[in-house]
Amino acid sequence: MSAFRIGINALYLIPGQVGGSEIYLRCLLRALARIDEENTYFVFTNRETQADIAPAARNFHIVPQPVRATFRPMRLLWEQTILPREAARLQLDVLFNPGFTAPVWCPCPTATLFFDLQYKRHPQYFRWFDLPFWKLFLWASVRRSTALAAASFETHRDMVRFYSLRPDSVRTIELGVDEHFFHLAERRRTERQKRFLLCVSTLHPHKNLDRLVRAFARFRDLRPEYRLVIAGMRGFYADQLERLIHALKLDDHVRLTGWIPREELYDLYVRADAFLYPSTFEGFGLPVLEALAAGVPTACSNIEPLRSIAGEAALQFHPEDEDQIRDAMLCLVGDEDLRRRLIAAGPEIAKKFSWERTASLTRNFLIETARYRSRSSS
Repeated sequence: MSAFRIGINALYLIPGQVGGSEIYLRCLLRALARIDEENTYFVFTNRETQADIAPAARNFHIVPQPVRATFRPMRLLWEQTILPREAARLQLDVLFNPGFTAPVWCPCPTATLFFDLQYKRHPQYFRWFDLPFWKLFLWASVRRSTALAAASFETHRDMVRFYSLRPDSVRTIELGVDEHFFHLAERRRTERQKRFLLCVSTLHPHKNLDRLVRAFARFRDLRPEYRLVIAGMRGFYADQLERLIHALKLDDHVRLTGWIPREELYDLYVRADAFLYPSTFEGFGLPVLEALAAGVPTACSNIEPLRSIAGEAALQFHPEDEDQIRDAMLCLVGDEDLRRRLIAAGPEIAKKFSWERTASLTRNFLIETARYRSRSSS
């Protein structure tokens, strides 16, 4: 098999500010380096992205671009104009776009991954001046990309539904879980857990954190020794959430960490007594998978794709029912038989989702896309 020259469009990445899509890209690239020594990868970075985004492997190369992702209009303009010229200069066989948007024209085939279609399902969560850009550039990516992929079966269904695509025209490539979380499960067996509930989430409206906090306030009426820790970068709902916490007199009992280093996050998974994830919408739901791998007793919303990912390894509740959320908290901390069952089941479910599997499916997807040029020209 001949080797391919594969471009990775990481111009969207702002370290610490794009949530799960940063974890996805970092883990994917490391896994690709472990399974693929034949093909050559060129990772296009912006001014904010550190060089460590790409693994230190002989077939991986950083291609820095003098553009800032924090200034989105310029980043999008660069993606549409300069990036295709770079693809031509490097004689790429395929360009992979893992951040929703792709060049409208490119000299090589393009493959684009969609994590979700939240702007279609919940446009009310977007700022009015952002929504037109999402509509235009994602529509263009769908129509102009050579090949499309979705990060979950739920996102696959949304792409087929909202863009009137054939089901077989979108590849589903689910995410993986960092192997390190399974080692956290081993640490949890020897280290003492603290009296706190953990939620790992960006502070956005659809994450449903207001209901989580209100349910926690009622939970504390029965279990006042517990605290709630919400770990994740500040989002559009941060100010409102802080006001709610203050109004409920929970300032000393609810901690919002903001963005924290990965090692600190690992430590929270080790010490947490239980994990809650009340989101009303998800493209994949990586924190739930991480909690399962770490052997943390977990409860999450009964929405797709969380329902299918977690299965019976997590308690599930309706995200709009605060009684169910509170009851899940009480069960997670008070039912020892349930805790033992969830602790055992979580890692077994999580083992089905490896980054090596994601990387292998992605590599095959990109190679098939690269071969599209030879098929169409023959």
